[in-house]
Amino acid sequence: MLNGKTVNLRVAEKEDLPDIGVWRSNPDFQGEYNLLIQESAEDLKKRYENFRSGEKWFVIEKKDGAKIGLLTLELVGGAQEMGYGIIPNERQKGYCTEAVKIAVDYLFLSK
Repeated sequence: MLNGKTVNLRVAEKEDLPDIGVWRSNPDFQGEYNLLIQESAEDLKKRYENFRSGEKWFVIEKKDGAKIGLLTLELVGGAQEMGYGIIPNERQKGYCTEAVKIAVDYLFLSK
């Protein structure tokens, strides 16, 4: 687990897939400029089980353990890509900003 002051990043587990599936198929979570992903629970499970090397999903949790979002890292063509989303009622509180800072520290300071 990667710990911050107000949120933690925890590697996504199989038990998180139902929440992740709801988030990824919800236009309010995805935002106006992201692709709306509609995939079955079975397809999401297969994707999770067949992650490529360099692909990681982290659940963003508040300190009380409440799951509030997802941060993904993927190595594509030698470049690191990051994606993230926070449930709408937890936005504008700095949680995602902190999650991104934690992930950047992880990427650059742990190598």
